Amino acid sequence: MIISASRRTDIPAFYTQWFINRAKAGYLTVPNPFNRKQISTVSLKPEDVDVIVFWTRNPRPLMPYLHILDDLGLRYYFQYTMVGYPEQIDPKSPNLETALSTFQELADMIGAQKVIWRYDPILFSNITGPDYHLREYEEIADALADHTQRSVISIVDEYAKNRTQFKKLAEAGIEIQNPQSSETWFQDFIRDIVKITSEHDLEIFSCAEDINLTPLGVEPGKCIDDDLIHTLFGINVTSKKDPHQRMPCGCVVSKDIGMYNTCLYGCAYCYATRSMQSAKNNYKKHDPLSPSMLGWFEGDPPGGDEKKRPSQPSLF
Repeated sequence: MIISASRRTDIPAFYTQWFINRAKAGYLTVPNPFNRKQISTVSLKPEDVDVIVFWTRNPRPLMPYLHILDDLGLRYYFQYTMVGYPEQIDPKSPNLETALSTFQELADMIGAQKVIWRYDPILFSNITGPDYHLREYEEIADALADHTQRSVISIVDEYAKNRTQFKKLAEAGIEIQNPQSSETWFQDFIRDIVKITSEHDLEIFSCAEDINLTPLGVEPGKCIDDDLIHTLFGINVTSKKDPHQRMPCGCVVSKDIGMYNTCLYGCAYCYATRSMQSAKNNYKKHDPLSPSMLGWFEGDPPGGDEKKRPSQPSLF
């Protein structure tokens, strides 16, 4: 089993204490985000977990505790998002200087091949046009050339869940541009991105991209990638496409352990947090001793029972 931690929220940034407690306990529970009465119990025992894939903008809170995962025999790699947007679009992510330093330190700890740089999603607007992105991309590539081997890109998508944020951007005078693959400026932009990756000896892949970028030099990628896992850890995992992801997504089957409306970054393009107020309320109610990220759902612990609402100190 592959654990996705998580497309729905940033566990390393905001829920490290809970995750380490659950890793030590050997399991966690995940309510169905659309039906809280359906509870999944997910083992975190090393014999049951092939790999954990962390998705994050800030792994620093987790980094001092990676040795615990190592001692438990858990394997992992990181999908690390770093774009460098202005505050109007990305108000609370670490600034670029801090994010670069953290990325470099993490790569030095666990190996450059286990930290994948996501320049994702690319949002074109009247304040973040192609020239803006090329400057940001090259600056980051310069800093990460010796600290990663792979870059992942995608173009921002509009969903029902982020349409409200897009409207707020428009009200603030930020007009989003949705490129078509046939547009010359867009083709030139992708070719320039590919040129930068080539100059820095980086692989480049797209993530769940509707636009076919292959003719421009960007192959479709798999963020949860059976081939990469074999290369990194020498193990064979499922190659079956995850049926719960969109058609363009190439990721193999995994179990996501996050919950929606729990991330506090407030990115204007986010599909996982509809309401920042809901996310703040959920974060305040979050109990790092609970088996579940939200609420208190016991589930059925694999291989034994855990006391309900334990009075003992945190395992963290």
